[in-house]
Amino acid sequence: MPGKLTVVATPIGNLDDLSPRARSALSEADLIACEDTRHTGRMLARLGLEPRLISLHEHNERQRVPHLLEQLEGGLQVALVSDAGTPLLSDPGFVLVRAAVSEAIPVEHVPGASAILTALVVSALPPYPFTFLGFPPPRKGKRQRFFARFADLRHTLVFFESPHRIVVSLEDAIESLGNRPAAVGRELTKLHEEVLRGQISEIHGELAHRPSLKGEFTVVVGPPERG
Repeated sequence: MPGKLTVVATPIGNLDDLSPRARSALSEADLIACEDTRHTGRMLARLGLEPRLISLHEHNERQRVPHLLEQLEGGLQVALVSDAGTPLLSDPGFVLVRAAVSEAIPVEHVPGASAILTALVVSALPPYPFTFLGFPPPRKGKRQRFFARFADLRHTLVFFESPHRIVVSLEDAIESLGNRPAAVGRELTKLHEEVLRGQISEIHGELAHRPSLKGEFTVVVGPPERG
């Protein structure tokens, strides 16, 4: 009998958000595939767990899949986690899940934290329909064209951004999408959680004047006004 691949959502900041079911799935796994074995190892150590870990990140996922399929076909219970939140959503895992399904290996999801939904809920912007964009491209021209693809979509837009590019990314969002209502979540669920709300230009001005920016950013942009 084949094993099972369990996709486990982990906290995006507050460790208390790990569900009892998620903890059980991690404790019962024979092998845990994770982005950074050091990061996940520290989290598991705090939970008193010491399972086998194997790295699975954007640079090695395709090379790792055959080995993980072999483990699953041999009957092992494999858990998949990302550094934070729900795997596959701007995190590795899609290639593995697709391969497992194609080989008729059971795939289960233990739901939990997601920065996408957390930011959407606290944004005070229309929660649906919404479109998740992932991370915008790092280069300005590609980033502007990226945003322009969604300019006419009457959805709330959600995307991730790094502290190094959040200011320029908001500038390009204004140019391509217009100056819409928005919300930016920083360090969601963590001790220094912050949510900025207002027009994109207002949030941009606030962040641009800060001497330094730290943490993970999730941006929610409201839909265009109806003409």
